[in-house]
Amino acid sequence: MSLDRTRSSSERAETPLTAAIMAGRWIRSAAVDDEHGRHWRANPDVRGRSAVAPEPASLYAGASGIVLFFLELAAATGHEAYLEDARAGARYLAATWQDVTDVTLYHGLAGIAVALTHAGWVLGDGRFDEAAAGAADRIVRSARRLDDGGLGWSREHAQRGDGGVVLGLLHAAAMLGTPAYEDVAVEAGARIAGLSVPGHRFGDCADLPVDAVTPGFLSGTAGTAYLLARLYGVTGDHAFLQAAHRGADFVRTVSAITDRCAAVPHHLPHGRELHYLGFCSGSAGVARTFYELYRVTGDVEDLDWAERLAHGIVRSGAPHRQTSGYWNVSCQCCGTAGLLELFVGLWAATGRPAYLDHARTLADHLIGRATDHDGRGLRWYQAYRRLRPGEVSADTGYMVGAAGIGAALLHLDAAMQPDQARRVILLPDNPFPAIPVPPPALRGDGES
Repeated sequence: MSLDRTRSSSERAETPLTAAIMAGRWIRSAAVDDEHGRHWRANPDVRGRSAVAPEPASLYAGASGIVLFFLELAAATGHEAYLEDARAGARYLAATWQDVTDVTLYHGLAGIAVALTHAGWVLGDGRFDEAAAGAADRIVRSARRLDDGGLGWSREHAQRGDGGVVLGLLHAAAMLGTPAYEDVAVEAGARIAGLSVPGHRFGDCADLPVDAVTPGFLSGTAGTAYLLARLYGVTGDHAFLQAAHRGADFVRTVSAITDRCAAVPHHLPHGRELHYLGFCSGSAGVARTFYELYRVTGDVEDLDWAERLAHGIVRSGAPHRQTSGYWNVSCQCCGTAGLLELFVGLWAATGRPAYLDHARTLADHLIGRATDHDGRGLRWYQAYRRLRPGEVSADTGYMVGAAGIGAALLHLDAAMQPDQARRVILLPDNPFPAIPVPPPALRGDGES
């Protein structure tokens, strides 16, 4: 656990940008250079232990996510040294992607391809585009006919499985200009759209009953509906929109609604009263689904639901009040950084000052919780697994650690400077504007 007490951000005198810079310093202390390039240890602390299994290349906890963070840090600061960090990490990915057998977005080749395409775009290095194309080609070749006759990679259709692979291929098709990737993504998506059961059965999760149905984002119905809405936006095929609405309607049906607030159960029927707030299984992720539906259809009822979920987060007392669904956790996956991404996104989408105000509150809390007891930079100690509160660690990765927290702080930094608006890097499952500033603020005729 941290050797430093939690201090207020006023004591620390750090802004979102300087906190992100200090997070980058700590991540740099975890660098491992070899003949392939650079990757980063999950936890560089002396006797430090990572919250997750080693994944040196993954988007979730490895080099892919950290490369994206350093690309953003370079854009925010203008310091080319961070581009060299990103370049070294991209070289590692380009040299090692062929050793990865997992094809998923967060833990495998689809996420590696996302990082490599962004590195190729920013750094102007065609080798990274070639490696990204190689990874995407392998994903396409590994698709197979499943028992139901549809195309896919596994029987896991949520975003942690085939849904994330489809999003990765759509991203690769757009970034690399390869329509064949979109063709495979659409065909695989058609299989998912044809599923009759809207809920997702966790099945292989030791902490849940085998018959649990999860309406959340990363491993549940909402994330699948998001994918289907995205496919409707890409193709205009109403079969995808109808399937997305079936999933979204299921989520609405099982949610708890009070006044202008909504909260989604973690799992059914056993966890109906357990409401996560974060990205993976809670309000911050589910709100993305409803905003994506609004984005592709213009239906204000979907935007209303995204805002209901955000209002529920505020009503819960987060970030200052912890609950059973929002505990000692700061990361993008299930913690405060994921909430920060939501409120910055809603500010960019709607221009409502209350969203930017709450984003600042979330960032202030994150900065106050950061630790630098040894002078090596900021990190965040947390209990990543809710059911194991005694397992406290700090990680470097994107979804579970300092890189993702730093990226969320950089997105707020960009939103706070409408006169210097810059493009931020958003993952394929983030539907909000890539320039996190509302158009009226960019024109100078709105509140900021």
